[in-house]
Amino acid sequence: MAPARMRGFALAGCVLFTLTACGTSTGASSTTTTALESEVAAEQSVRAEQTIPFGSDYRFESGITVAVAAPKTFQPSETAYPQSPRAVAFEISIFNGSDRPYRLSDLGVTATVASTPAKQVMDATQGFNGIVDADRDVPPQRNVRLTLAFAIPAKQAPLCLELRPNRTTEATAVYVGSV
Repeated sequence: MAPARMRGFALAGCVLFTLTACGTSTGASSTTTTALESEVAAEQSVRAEQTIPFGSDYRFESGITVAVAAPKTFQPSETAYPQSPRAVAFEISIFNGSDRPYRLSDLGVTATVASTPAKQVMDATQGFNGIVDADRDVPPQRNVRLTLAFAIPAKQAPLCLELRPNRTTEATAVYVGSV
């Protein structure tokens, strides 16, 4: 096959793969969709192998180590924001193994439930106030613990919690489970 034609097929395959992975319909035949679905499943399988079980440590190249305890579900109080039928709390431990202070405000934490972004729950009655000391530095060779909560639906669903020691980097610790 001619190189230009092969590049065209490769480009078309990449475009179809990207559109399928992003949930956009291309109108492709079911045979093409099945092959693309297999590629998406293979990519998700690789991604799943790179996840971290709750309770395990993950050390970033920067020297920051995070650990997330198993999620604990609870019913938010009447004063919680946003209101939700259930919420899940995570105890997060951060160890600064670098030689420089680590600013907690650099920490990025996001949660998704059933592939939908979850909103952080503020529930002062139950002690969920977000990162209270965000302007605090964690000295080298010291650790800090914090607890964050996120709104979840009433029914059990898959959960993904992502932590980044710096919101501008791609380095991410991904914890997965079900709540």
